[in-house]
Amino acid sequence: MKTIENQIFDAERALYGEKNIHIVRCTFDGPADGESACKESTNITAEDSCFRLRYPFWHNSRLKLCRCEMTETCRAALWYCDHVEIEDTKLHGIKALRECRDVQMQGCDIISPEFGWSLSEFSMKRCTAVGEYFLMRGSNLHFDHVELSGKYSFQYIRDAVFENCVFQTKDAFWHGKNITVKNSEIRGEYLAWYSDGLTLINCKITGTQPFCYCNNLTLIDCELYDTDLAFEKSHVQAVITTPVVSIKNPWSGRITAPAVGEIIRDDPQAAGEVILL
Repeated sequence: MKTIENQIFDAERALYGEKNIHIVRCTFDGPADGESACKESTNITAEDSCFRLRYPFWHNSRLKLCRCEMTETCRAALWYCDHVEIEDTKLHGIKALRECRDVQMQGCDIISPEFGWSLSEFSMKRCTAVGEYFLMRGSNLHFDHVELSGKYSFQYIRDAVFENCVFQTKDAFWHGKNITVKNSEIRGEYLAWYSDGLTLINCKITGTQPFCYCNNLTLIDCELYDTDLAFEKSHVQAVITTPVVSIKNPWSGRITAPAVGEIIRDDPQAAGEVILL
């Protein structure tokens, strides 16, 4: 690989179409304000470098970023890339990843509205993230020890596993399919409406009106706090280990809990059982 070290790039498409390059301690910034620095490049490694200009990595294959920083001005940093590794990197620009495949992230700090739309074969480990509309329409996802703060997260995702995570997020998992969440904590309103095939195991869930209009919903040994009007018009099998504020019109299935403050049945088609243990 050719090494490019301790340089400053500000020109348009400064490293366009390059192959087999190692970028070390470089800065992408300057008065020319050029975009798309490494567009359509292949087999690129960037270490300890700072990216302040827009769209640095589009249509890249075999890309590795390590200990890099993408500032607020580095918008839409990675689009249409595949075979990507990102380690110990800050991604602080809007729309940081989109339309990428086979991406592995670990130890990263993300502050990025609309992060990660339409990703596939994506994994994230030991990361923190802040952003709205996080990871919409993703597929084949695996998260482990991830902390997320935002709104409208994981909409329309499918085939996903989340383990040991903490999410503070409103409207998470809407319209999601085939999702498993294990040993995690989720705080937010209107959780998982319209989902299909959502399973939660040993999770702590807080917030109003969770799990409405769901199909194939399963909760196994989960704790629910401040959860009122839960399970409306859902097909559900649930074992809950804490008292529930209120349950409203579960469509079918069986819910067990130690106590329920109020069971609302004002729809004659709601046939789900509620069993108090």
